Amino acid sequence: QVQLVESGGGLVQAGGSLRLSCAASGRTFSRYAMGWFRQAPGKEREFVAAISWSGGRRYYADSEKGRFTISRDNAKNTVYLQMNSLKPEDTAVYYCAAGPLDSGLGSKTTYDYWGQGTQVTVSS
Repeated sequence: QVQLVESGGGLVQAGGSLRLSCAASGRTFSRYAMGWFRQAPGKEREFVAAISWSGGRRYYADSEKGRFTISRDNAKNTVYLQMNSLKPEDTAVYYCAAGPLDSGLGSKTTYDYWGQGTQVTVSS
């Protein structure tokens, strides 16, 4: 079992930045690929970014490339999402997820464990 707790969400103006953190406990963190997803009201949960076990490979949704950066610190059992140049359309609940596979990281079905989410609101 893996428990995930997100933090770092909040209210920010358009153009601003936030850094989300996801702290993991339970089984060996470094054996899990990690992903960030988000869900806006009335919309499906969508992929944002993912990182492989070792951190050597990173993946981003097209709309986030160049603005968001995913990273992980296996010594701290934590994955991060640095979000820059935020836009109102980035407003959503952001979830981190953990999965044992190192492929298919853009799909929700790849992940076995999910956090409770943290709200990000970007004002115009």
